[in-house]
Amino acid sequence: MSLKILFLSSDLYPPHRVDVKVLFGRELISRGHRIDWILQSEMPGDAEREEETSEGKVWVGARPIGQSLIASFKKHILGLKNDLRIIGLMKSHVYDLVIVKDKFLIGAITAVAARLFKQPIAFWLSWPFPEEYLEKAANASFPRFALYWLRGTIFKILLYKIIIPRADKVFVQSEQMKIDVIKKGAEAGKVRPVLMGIEHAEIASFSDHPERKLIPPAVPCFLYLGIISRVRELDILVRVLALVKKQVPDAKLYMVGGGESLEDEDFIMREVGRLNLEEAIVMTGQQPRSIALQYAKEANVCVSPFAPNPILQSTSPTKLVEYLAIGQPVVANDHPEQRQVIKESGAGLCVGWNEEEFANAIVLLLRDKVLRAEMGQKGPEYVRRNRTYTAIADLVETELLDLVKAS
Repeated sequence: MSLKILFLSSDLYPPHRVDVKVLFGRELISRGHRIDWILQSEMPGDAEREEETSEGKVWVGARPIGQSLIASFKKHILGLKNDLRIIGLMKSHVYDLVIVKDKFLIGAITAVAARLFKQPIAFWLSWPFPEEYLEKAANASFPRFALYWLRGTIFKILLYKIIIPRADKVFVQSEQMKIDVIKKGAEAGKVRPVLMGIEHAEIASFSDHPERKLIPPAVPCFLYLGIISRVRELDILVRVLALVKKQVPDAKLYMVGGGESLEDEDFIMREVGRLNLEEAIVMTGQQPRSIALQYAKEANVCVSPFAPNPILQSTSPTKLVEYLAIGQPVVANDHPEQRQVIKESGAGLCVGWNEEEFANAIVLLLRDKVLRAEMGQKGPEYVRRNRTYTAIADLVETELLDLVKAS
């Protein structure tokens, strides 16, 4: 049975996140399903348009030029205008299923309309957005406090009081997120965790051990790959670096990724300055995916720190899977999913959330080339068996087919 799916997402067009681009845009389409998309353009100045491809149609929303408050307001209005197409499309009854990902206002409208039009609907929650905004509000001053609190409160009401009760299926990012949404009233039977994965082709492309091209050959280093956000408490890595250098004096820390704002990166650099570590840290900024993974492949050790707060505890860490897929030994802190992956794969060390344990584990791996190699060899096969998007697509396809058949 092939499905005709309408997919509305907070991702911009063209989508870059692998869980959208690969899982839906490639894997499910390759199995004969058709997916039409409602997305806003990522390119400022783009006009509203329709694009027809061999895989499906895309309704692309306009995006204004500029960074002002007026431009931001206009962007949201234009995005909502494009999103509201979904009502007419559902009313036409041409789709077997509607999926809404990480959109709360239009998600609530769609959930109500789906009941009216007897249209099966699934909601995809990739991150605890309401909780994140409320957490930001707790640590912000006025007027940001008010903006974060208002957004978090509204999203929380829309998600837990309107969307989830009316959705036929709720996909979440981890087992812990499933537990969290059930505690807030979701029916356990309709919540399905879908963990983050990686393309099989990427595993093969990094299966060898290339000479260093981006990192100087003789530098012992550990590396963090991902978003630099204050909520992630990544300043711990700077203090870890200080401890590592006491035992490995020429060690360096590479941080590959950009901050969500300049304040996020400034937060890291203030800690770097306080500890006089300017010469021992390299911040590359945002990099193309291929370059970012090349940096990670050239490092001696990769680290995956997830602060023990309720927001991050419910996530499915993509970077951990990426590290394992490219054959790198990992030091990760105790976190529901990270603990499970490290235990099952044997491809790294799981430590507590403190500088000393992180530093000791990193030093152990920096000094023991044999242990690094043994752990690194275990990662790709584990990912190949459990966390490629081909395997994940099997699960999602089955869930969607069952949902449509039951409707």
